[in-house]
Amino acid sequence: MVGRENEQETLSAFVADPGGRALVLRGDTGVGKSALLDYTADIATAGKHRVIRAAGVEAESELPFAGLHQFLYPLLTYVDRLDDGHRRVFDVVFGRGGESAPPSVMTLGIAVLDLLSLAASQQPLLLVLDDGQWFDTSSTEVCGFVGRRLTGSSVKLVVGLRCDVPSGFDTAALTGLTVTTLSEKASEELLDMHHPGLESNIRRLVLDEAQGNPLALLELPPYVRGRRAERTPEELLGYSGIPLPQRLQQVYGARIESLGGPVRAELLRGALDGVGAGTAAGRTRGTRYRMVHADEAAACGLLDIDPLTGDFLFRHPLVRSTVVQMATPNERRVAHAALAGVHREDVERRATHLAASTVDPDEEVAAALELAAESATRRGGALAAVAWLTRAAELSESREDRSRRLGDAAFIAGHSGLLDQAQQLVRSDTASGRQESPASVVTSAYVALYEDGDVRSSRHQVLAAVETIRDSGAREPDEVLTRLVNLLLAISQYAGDETGWAQAHEVLGSLGDLVPPLSRIYQDAWGDVVRRGAGVDGRVDRAFAELRDLEPWDVSRLAVAAYHVDTLSRYRPHLQRIVDREVETGAMVTGMTMLHLIMLDQIAVGEWAEAERTGQRCLELTTSHRHALFAHHSRAYLGLLAALRGDTDHARELQAHVDTWARPRGIGFLTQITDTIGTTAALAEGDYEAAYLHAIGITPPGTFTPYAHQAPRTLLDLVEAALHTGRTEQAHTHALAAHHANLPHISPRLALITHGALAMTTTDPTQATHHYHQAENHPHAPHFPYELARIRLAHGTRLRHTHGRKAARHTLTLAAEAFHRLGARTWTERAQAELRAAGAAGLTSSAHLAALTWQERRIADLAAGGLTNKEIGERMHLSPRTVSSHLYRVFPKLGITSRAALRDALGKAPGEQTV
Repeated sequence: MVGRENEQETLSAFVADPGGRALVLRGDTGVGKSALLDYTADIATAGKHRVIRAAGVEAESELPFAGLHQFLYPLLTYVDRLDDGHRRVFDVVFGRGGESAPPSVMTLGIAVLDLLSLAASQQPLLLVLDDGQWFDTSSTEVCGFVGRRLTGSSVKLVVGLRCDVPSGFDTAALTGLTVTTLSEKASEELLDMHHPGLESNIRRLVLDEAQGNPLALLELPPYVRGRRAERTPEELLGYSGIPLPQRLQQVYGARIESLGGPVRAELLRGALDGVGAGTAAGRTRGTRYRMVHADEAAACGLLDIDPLTGDFLFRHPLVRSTVVQMATPNERRVAHAALAGVHREDVERRATHLAASTVDPDEEVAAALELAAESATRRGGALAAVAWLTRAAELSESREDRSRRLGDAAFIAGHSGLLDQAQQLVRSDTASGRQESPASVVTSAYVALYEDGDVRSSRHQVLAAVETIRDSGAREPDEVLTRLVNLLLAISQYAGDETGWAQAHEVLGSLGDLVPPLSRIYQDAWGDVVRRGAGVDGRVDRAFAELRDLEPWDVSRLAVAAYHVDTLSRYRPHLQRIVDREVETGAMVTGMTMLHLIMLDQIAVGEWAEAERTGQRCLELTTSHRHALFAHHSRAYLGLLAALRGDTDHARELQAHVDTWARPRGIGFLTQITDTIGTTAALAEGDYEAAYLHAIGITPPGTFTPYAHQAPRTLLDLVEAALHTGRTEQAHTHALAAHHANLPHISPRLALITHGALAMTTTDPTQATHHYHQAENHPHAPHFPYELARIRLAHGTRLRHTHGRKAARHTLTLAAEAFHRLGARTWTERAQAELRAAGAAGLTSSAHLAALTWQERRIADLAAGGLTNKEIGERMHLSPRTVSSHLYRVFPKLGITSRAALRDALGKAPGEQTV
């Protein structure tokens, strides 16, 4: 028995009490009263009691003394041992002869007490009555009389009652024990014990519907296990009930049938609109239908009244499901039509009810569903949008509208991770023998790309479809064409080859104004940021200003563009706000991309522990949904993070896994990352020759291979590897190439590492000092702590050789502290070795500095420099309140209580602020 420890303790004490007692258990149907009565009988039997059981039967509730006869029948052999007066009472009541009038309650009650006392003289007696609410009135009155007079005897009486059915026991003044529903924790334990391995969505549905009712927890799962994982719009916004086994339907079915037609119709409207039920009443979303004139239903225990609003609520979710299940299809359609009129101003709710009330094709309803799908997509409800568009296609009056809406549904289904459903929708559109439509190409190519990483055939498909639309004389921008263009750009990004990008640029150039501005941003940012990235950051910023009008996939695409120009931190708060909703009920694949982007920004700003968690979450998500491309994408980023930390064995394991899958498929985007993992791991180990060989596999020194997205990002890697292997000329040539390519004007990170590379490779001390100063004092340098620490390490090493040990210590200390906070183990060791060579004992930062996260340290540095919370927030793209929260955590870590003490606690002298 689960979750009944308190009740079991009470019942054990009840049985163990040496005197006679009576106890009434009250609770809802299915709450576990019978199980507790069984428990009581078992411990009484174990305690050498004689147990006599009876159960009330509704069919006998009008038969006088029928219940008492059932209860006392096992004791009738004792009747002949009673005195003549009491024996005659039983003869009359039980029809054993005698023509006298029925005895009074007192007379019969005293006779029963005498009989029970005689039966218990040799062995304690426990009377167990289940469903006592169905006992006839006469029997109930006698049992109440007896129960009040058991003190001093060896007889105990325990009765189980349904609290929603009036009974004579309600006024019998017997001690009561209320049996409530199970707690959430106990409900989960009971469900998992009897139905292990339920899918999470089915498990949640059962828990919500049962609301702690053990009978429902035990019997619902087989009836809902076959449901598909995704809820329909009606389930998301309204309520369609869930299939109930006959036993559960009977709990409330008879009372619902007894209601008048208008009241049943009112309950049905409330149920279909999702009116709250039980303890979950407060969790319903939006305004619900207000049931009126339903007092009859409340009187028979089907409804409660909200104490705050006075509105009717369903007493339990099972009432709501039973109401829906007992209604005929036509009754449900009529109710939905009425509700559509109630919700005229709510696009999604109105569409939900219109769809459920309509049988034949209806263009007005289909158009309403299309609008609802658009609304749902923007609020993170892509799963609902797929169902609505599919229904809109069914209700479309023309073949063209049906095809268009199926294409839209398939497109959103693909982005929602429903690849099988997307393909089914496409097949349903082409089942009539029509040629493959451009919309079906979007879906089939999308599935080929993300399910198996097929960049070759998917690019061929998409290019052909785009050219077909272009050659057909298209004059206006078209949604399907835009989807094809964006998919072509995504395929080209993953392929990462110059030839493919040249084809994409050519065909997009021929389309002219048919390509929307957002797609032009993707075209310039995703391909070759060195040659096409100038000004992209401003264009991305302006596009994000219209965030309210963007679909979730455009938000993620713009964020990808922001990543390529290293401004992702500006938009990460928005991604973090919406990623969970997209993963749960929205565009799941878009959510996967957002998780990748969040992880990349966490890596960039030094939040490596958080990045690890984000990457693992994304890997689990992508693997469970068969997105092979994104799964390997996740492994690639996790491998890169492992290499940065110095966990080179794990990094190389992930590198090999990704490379083995991606290279044969021609996925250059991923193979470039695997080469970067190799470079980073070798640098972490100090194997500069291996690092150089990996780096030139991405791009040769002195140039940046077109459309190799890692070429500019590994600038510092190639330069350092070349310097440490004696390839000084190649290193300087590569640094100059970055300068001549205007990389500092493309992104803040590229500005930082270009100045760092120039400083490391120049032989002119004045130029070196200038470029180190430019790098270390760049306004965005703190946003890239790993690169900044590497530049400082190189600078400190140079200072030690050129200006002496003392001059190098501060810069080397900053580098060592940064590597230590990041968790870059091998780099920390390298910086500490340089510190010791500079005459310092090692890290000079105290333990409390190491306890700060990188973001906390940056905020503390800025606050120590005199910036207000608002100014810090503007620099770091945080709200002033968030900045204040960070400082609230920083002060106790540093052992201070005010901003004025920050500078000293951080160990910085005036003028050494670097941010």
